[in-house]
Amino acid sequence: MLFHAVSDWNDAYANGPNIAGGSAWPQAWVEPAQTYRAHMLACGAAEIDIPYGSMPRHRLDLFLPENTPLGLVVYVHGGFWQSLDKSYWSHLANGAVKRGYAVAMPQYTLCPEARISDITREVSQAIASAAGRIAGPIHLTGHSAGGHLVARMISNTSPLSADIRARIGNTVSISGLHDLRPLLSTQLNDKLQLTPEEAELESPALLSPGDNTRLFCWVGATERAEFIRQNDLLANIWTGLGASTGLHHEPDRHHFNVVDGLADPDHALTATLLS
Repeated sequence: MLFHAVSDWNDAYANGPNIAGGSAWPQAWVEPAQTYRAHMLACGAAEIDIPYGSMPRHRLDLFLPENTPLGLVVYVHGGFWQSLDKSYWSHLANGAVKRGYAVAMPQYTLCPEARISDITREVSQAIASAAGRIAGPIHLTGHSAGGHLVARMISNTSPLSADIRARIGNTVSISGLHDLRPLLSTQLNDKLQLTPEEAELESPALLSPGDNTRLFCWVGATERAEFIRQNDLLANIWTGLGASTGLHHEPDRHHFNVVDGLADPDHALTATLLS
């Protein structure tokens, strides 16, 4: 019999060192994001740094389609809750914008200035702010830590109001972290400052889905084993708790380029989000 155990939790969640050319990210996102943002601003189809709260990082960008939006997509960025901001991802709005949706991209206060539970509440504020500007259905997606945060929005302890929660259609967690307890054993927790109690309260895999939840968990097939396990874990658990779920391992994609499909209106990732 073969048994599996994780001997190095830091390595299990380390993406850059375990991806060929991984040091190119996050810088590889900067130029396409800047170019897209500049293009949309020149077309009058973007609003940048819209405040949604009182803290310095309480800002979101909004990208608009040519005609009245069919609804709203909210993309929540990753960075292990402790790095990056909304400016790295602007180009990923293109797929949904080309299909007629407005796309909001918020940022949030980073750890250790905020706790993950604080960030959860901030993301709900950002979604509520964007939802007040754009009518129609809401679709949520996020990458890595952002995948965790959008899954929290549709859990039974979501901080979203009932009327906004009722507008949410599909949620796609991309390479999401759905059980935070393993992170207690990593150096990441130097900044996250998770306690066992908070890890349990903030882990979607330990919570129940909200009513009428539709969740799709999407991960790169060549990602670290822990990210694949975390991806499949939530879909499997929430299926047993009454949610409509799906999961997909995208071939030849790693943790950084797995989000690229969102920039393409014809990519299966965009189609899944908007279906």
